[in-house]
Amino acid sequence: MHSMAQAYNVKRFIVSFLRLTRVWNLLILALAQYFTAMMIIGSANVFDLRFFLLVVSTVSIAAAGYIINDYYDIKIDLINKPDRVIIGKGITRRYAILYHTLLSFFGIAVGTFLNWKIGVLNFGAAFILWWYSNNLKRQPLIGNVVVSLLTALAIVIVDALYKTGDPLIFIYAAFAFFITLVREVIKDMEDLKGDDTFGCKTLPIIWGMRKTKYFIYVVLLIFSVTVLLLDLFFVDLPVYYFLACLFTPLLILLYMLVRADTKKDYTRLSTFCKLILLLGVLSMAFL
Repeated sequence: MHSMAQAYNVKRFIVSFLRLTRVWNLLILALAQYFTAMMIIGSANVFDLRFFLLVVSTVSIAAAGYIINDYYDIKIDLINKPDRVIIGKGITRRYAILYHTLLSFFGIAVGTFLNWKIGVLNFGAAFILWWYSNNLKRQPLIGNVVVSLLTALAIVIVDALYKTGDPLIFIYAAFAFFITLVREVIKDMEDLKGDDTFGCKTLPIIWGMRKTKYFIYVVLLIFSVTVLLLDLFFVDLPVYYFLACLFTPLLILLYMLVRADTKKDYTRLSTFCKLILLLGVLSMAFL
C-alpha cells in the first residue's frame, strides 16, 4: 500500500511539473530551434552535442519562465483558469521557486559553456522573464512585446552558435515575434476578468475589447508587410509558400477574431495562434 501511494505521488508530481513547465510549448520551441538549424546548415550537421546543449539551455530558461510566471499569478489564475492552477496544489510555492532557480542557473551555465555571448543572452532572458512575471505583464503592451522578442530571440540565438548570417533566420524571427505578440494580446483578452480584479493594466482593460481587436488587425497587417518585404529584398521564397503557410492561416485567424465575443472564443484563438506557430516551424523543413 505504501509503495502504491509513493508511486501515485511520483506520477502526480511528474504530471504537475510537465503541466507547470508547459511541456508542449517547450517541444515547439525545441523543434523551432532544430528546424532553424536544419534550414541554415543542413540536416546532417544538427545532431551534434553543442547544438543539443543549446536547445537544452533555451528550453531550461523557458521552463523556468513558465514556473515563475505561474508563481506570481496564482491569485489571478484562480479566477481565470482555476482548473489549471498547479502551484499550491500539485507543487508547493517553495519548490516552485527552487525549480525556477535551478532551471535558470542550469540554462545560463550551459549557455556560458557553449559561448560566453550565449551565456549573457540566457542570463538576460532569465532576468527579463522574472521581471515580466513580477511586473511587466501587468503593464499595457510592454509585457506582450517582451515575450514576443524573447520568442524571436530563441530563433536568432541558433545563429549565435553557427554564425551563418542567413536572412531566412530573420524572416522566421519576425514570424515568431508577430504571432507571439498577437497571441499574448489575445490571452490578455481571454484573462480580462482576473487581470482586472487584481489591477493589471493590459490593453483590453485600458482600451476595451473593440480597440484591442483593431490593434491586432494593425499588427497582422504590419506582420504581413514586414515578412513580404524581407522576402522580396533578401530571400525570394515562392508565392505558394506564403499562401499555404502564412496568408491562409492568417485569414482564418482574422475571421475568428472578428467573430470572437466570449472567453471560450479567445481561448480557441490563442490555441489557433499556437497552431500557426507550429505550422511555421514545420514549414522550415521544406526550405
